[in-house]
Amino acid sequence: MSIIKSHRDLLVYQKSFAAACEVFQTTKQFPREEIFSLTDQVRRSSRSVSANLAEAWRKRRYEKHFLSTMNIAEGEAAETQTWIDFAVAHEYIDSNVGNELNERYEEVLRMLVAMINHPEKWTL
Repeated sequence: MSIIKSHRDLLVYQKSFAAACEVFQTTKQFPREEIFSLTDQVRRSSRSVSANLAEAWRKRRYEKHFLSTMNIAEGEAAETQTWIDFAVAHEYIDSNVGNELNERYEEVLRMLVAMINHPEKWTL
């Protein structure tokens, strides 16, 4: 196991960042009329997971702050899945692409929940 020096070293951060980049690329094909609604929403929530992980990492001196921010990251990951479901339902993306994206967020969610359930491993 390597030493974690910053939030960028966290596997969950790396996975959430990569998933957000994939969401961004996928949403480039969404219809223009969705640019200020679904496209914007899914991009924001997907990016927010990584941003909240970075913030939580910096707040790890205070377990309650860490947990609060990690819970926000968890919520943003679940919100991203909902927007992906809408994109599939409206046929903006193929269901296979939607399933792949949702599975990436399931993995991120499992990792986030594990961190939330055992904050003593992550907090100072």
